[in-house]
Amino acid sequence: MYTAGLLVCACMGLSVAPPPLSPGEDWWRTAVFYEIFVRSFADSTQGPLAGDGVGDLRGLLDRLDYLNDGDPHTADDLGVTGIWLMPIAQSRSYHGYDVTDYRTVDDEYGTNEDFKALVAACHARGIRVILDTVMNHVGIDHPWFQQAIDPASDKRDWFVWRDEPLTGEGAPNHPVWHDKVRDRAGQYYYGFFWHGMPDLNLRSQAASEAMYDQCRYWITDMGADGLRLDAVKHLIEDGVQFENTPQTIAWLRDFNRVMHQARPGVFLVGEVWDDTDVVAQYVNDGIDSAFEFSTCFAVEKGINAGKAETIARALDPSWKDLGGAASTMIGNHDMDRVMSRLGGNREKAACAATIQFTAPGVPFIYYGEEIGMTGVKPDPDLRTPMQWTGDGERAGFTTGTPWKPVDSSVEQANVERQQTQPDSLFSTYRRLIALRQAEPALHAGGFALLDAGDERVLVFVRSHARGRLLVVVNVSGDTLTGDWGVDAASLGVKPGAALKELLHNVPVLCPAHEVDPRWRALGRLDPYTGYVVRLP
Repeated sequence: MYTAGLLVCACMGLSVAPPPLSPGEDWWRTAVFYEIFVRSFADSTQGPLAGDGVGDLRGLLDRLDYLNDGDPHTADDLGVTGIWLMPIAQSRSYHGYDVTDYRTVDDEYGTNEDFKALVAACHARGIRVILDTVMNHVGIDHPWFQQAIDPASDKRDWFVWRDEPLTGEGAPNHPVWHDKVRDRAGQYYYGFFWHGMPDLNLRSQAASEAMYDQCRYWITDMGADGLRLDAVKHLIEDGVQFENTPQTIAWLRDFNRVMHQARPGVFLVGEVWDDTDVVAQYVNDGIDSAFEFSTCFAVEKGINAGKAETIARALDPSWKDLGGAASTMIGNHDMDRVMSRLGGNREKAACAATIQFTAPGVPFIYYGEEIGMTGVKPDPDLRTPMQWTGDGERAGFTTGTPWKPVDSSVEQANVERQQTQPDSLFSTYRRLIALRQAEPALHAGGFALLDAGDERVLVFVRSHARGRLLVVVNVSGDTLTGDWGVDAASLGVKPGAALKELLHNVPVLCPAHEVDPRWRALGRLDPYTGYVVRLP
């Protein structure tokens, strides 16, 4: 069984107004982020890029009201308070991670002025903007690398070169030393992900300063509120050790200092695809936050198996090692969509979202997740056009031909259909976002796992000076009416206590006695359903 240590409140039905934008150091701790692949979110309807089948910044701006219209009295926007834009700089590829010009918006997405207009419109709605930033490598056509091919170039040491590939125990098990320019360079170059993306040598002070400059540009001149740092565990190698080196964390510590000096309150969140204890090294000694992959996969595995302890065993170390600084997700652009991983089951997807939004951390939603879009690898099939309508050809994404065919889930998984359905996945997400933003215990409170006495039931308490919440989640496909319970006395709950369930407005049962070690706050737990009870 599982234990740990700490508790929340709420009110549903109304959209929660986003907090005013300020340079406060910890604004991101209360945010809810939405990850956007600009190419697939919305094609503009006017201007030079309209109807070309590729999403762009103007198209995104036109759809901002869906994310947050800035009006607390409306009920059809999602209510997020931050967006993460996947790479938008000039690049050869569709995905944008092989940058060729760090300071210019990709021609297919618009202009730098379009980006500034987007930021202004976001800020007017209380939405922060963070940008995907690729520091580990550049595109092979980037001028830095093209110059570095010449052995006499002053940028030669901006990249990693060897006469022969470095091999040995612990070396990557895929090709990382490439000979594509050996005829001109005289050596192999290092590129961890692909020959088209040569790694920068961030041991070079000049290369580091150049990267500082690119990042400063976007958070000062261009107005971005933060940076999502791609592949940070690979920044600096040490012999055959190609990830998580002490030199990488030391570099990030300096980077963190430089960025916060340039823009106080900037948010830096890293991609560290690793175990929680490794992720913690980056957060505790480098950057503001990092994504929690272990919890992401544990939620999927636990729900698919109907085993709460699988999830609890991930939440416990995440809280102990990262506290509320973990950035949480149940899917992103590099993994099969969560709806596909959960077998296309809407109730399972809602259950996963409930855990994400009630557990500690800063939640990130991958675009389309809130309506149940599906997709399995290869990668382009995880990044198909956003499904605004049920039109199987264009899905309301474009008036032209989409760059990628619309996913087959479009008939059910579309915004137009789900915005009007109170029991839709979209509506579930909207309630969860509003609840998290309304309740300090959820976005800033402590956390304690409780033993429910049933392997199918996940129970924890969120606590804050302004209230406590009991979270009960049935992660199985069974309807539960007994066999689980928690110690009422340890929670300070007595007969006659004023209790209210906040997500579904179902009745809450008070303890029958002063001492009730097997108190069941809810008489019935529906399959794959989570409940939030306000405690006295």
